[in-house]
Amino acid sequence: MNYALLVHAAPYSHQAALSALRFADAIVTGGHRLAAVFFYHDGVHNASALMSPPQDEIHLAEGWKRLHEDHGTQLLVCIAAGLRRGLLNTDEANRHGLASHNVEAPFELTGIGQLVDAMLNNDRLITFAP
Repeated sequence: MNYALLVHAAPYSHQAALSALRFADAIVTGGHRLAAVFFYHDGVHNASALMSPPQDEIHLAEGWKRLHEDHGTQLLVCIAAGLRRGLLNTDEANRHGLASHNVEAPFELTGIGQLVDAMLNNDRLITFAP
């Protein structure tokens, strides 16, 4: 079965982000395909390259990156929600005249159309929200 996830929760502020990552691990461990994770609303903060949790906590961004590296899962970040919350890649930082960025590959800034595509082209879309 092919899955996509929709994550609305910021890391470390609500259980939903960690639950989404654990569910994602269960999907691929169970032999299913996790095609994409779409980060929306406060969930875009999962893509921040500036996260630095204590060593005894799960590093959520690293967990998402591992899913991409091991299983080819797309990590899609809503560009509108990201820009509102100060999450930019190099191109957007340059476009807006900002000196730095905090979204790096394999996370991709993209539009809401990618969420629609994930809904249409996978068997299930599971949402994790506060």
